[in-house]
Amino acid sequence: MKYNDLQNILSKDRFSRYLLACNNDKRKALILYRLNLRLSQEIYAILLYFEIDIRNSIDEKLKINLGCNWLRDSISQGGIFDIKSCRDSAKIISKAYLRLKRNRTYSLSKLIAEMEFGIWKYMFANPQYRATARVLLNVFPNKPKSTAQKQYNNTYFFNALDGINILRNRVANHEPICFGLRQNTIDTSYIRNAYADILSLFSWMGIDGKSLLYGLDHVLNVCDKIGQL
Repeated sequence: MKYNDLQNILSKDRFSRYLLACNNDKRKALILYRLNLRLSQEIYAILLYFEIDIRNSIDEKLKINLGCNWLRDSISQGGIFDIKSCRDSAKIISKAYLRLKRNRTYSLSKLIAEMEFGIWKYMFANPQYRATARVLLNVFPNKPKSTAQKQYNNTYFFNALDGINILRNRVANHEPICFGLRQNTIDTSYIRNAYADILSLFSWMGIDGKSLLYGLDHVLNVCDKIGQL
């Protein structure tokens, strides 16, 4: 597709950032846009794997302490999330549960799958972490030992998952990820750092991320191509 045609489809304002980063070189801007799309595809595939793994790991840990139907039971009267500080989580779970019941398609696995990433992130927020009996650090059995300078506690993992959630939303909303944050220069350090963080979290969960993503992971390769523009 020609530059002008693509600009008309995407809007001039959206495409102007690519043009500015490429010193008004339309051909280069078009290449950058396409590479950004490819990078988004690559990182999104990894994010989907991570989301599945984190939710399954949380589910397995809470089944041990709270029973197989812990998520459904969490919103019942007297359930672990039937408290003011966990009201937002309870609303999201309840909405999904009632929808599945209304459609007569409820099962525990479907309810788990219905949860958005934010639910799993907030499992490490203080109210939910306390409500689930403070066991969820066991999701990361290989995490580093905490030191006086750095605590690998629930707040650390909440912030780590929040960063992943922000990236997930950026990609889903077709926001460019080939620039420096709040800059108009080509810079893939944001994605390189996020990619490294995700691999670390995989490792701390006891998952070999390299093997899991073998043949699917080309994030750094695409970052290198962007850096060569």
